[in-house]
Amino acid sequence: MPNAPKRLTLFFDSTCPLCVAEMQALQSLNSSNLLIFEDIHSDQFCERFPDISQKDASDTFHGRYEDGDMIFGLDVSIHAWNIVGKHKWIRILRAPGIRIISDIAYRFFAQHRSLISLLLTGNRKCDSCKLKNTFPNDSRQDVL
Repeated sequence: MPNAPKRLTLFFDSTCPLCVAEMQALQSLNSSNLLIFEDIHSDQFCERFPDISQKDASDTFHGRYEDGDMIFGLDVSIHAWNIVGKHKWIRILRAPGIRIISDIAYRFFAQHRSLISLLLTGNRKCDSCKLKNTFPNDSRQDVL
């Protein structure tokens, strides 16, 4: 019997238009509620996640499985898309040889995402991007 999928918390940058667009797309496909979305810029982030540095999470996409295992960077996106059953083709980015190049490309994107967002969306930063937290039975407010 295969292992049941584990919940994955995505620690995302709500000030990045491209990051929020990806989170909105994932959220729309999150019918199994296996993805949890946490804004690294929320007022209570440091209190709720003292083990995760906001700066580190801003520099590199962070994800944490419910068992505490952490994943980082492009792996977070690949695992999230796999959980919702879409874009399975992106797993090729983890193939030997390609992985090195895709990790370099991810680091470039992460460092320059404000400029890339400006070029692609016309917005460098997101002032009012909103994403509803889809954690079941969660009484917290919307993630801003």
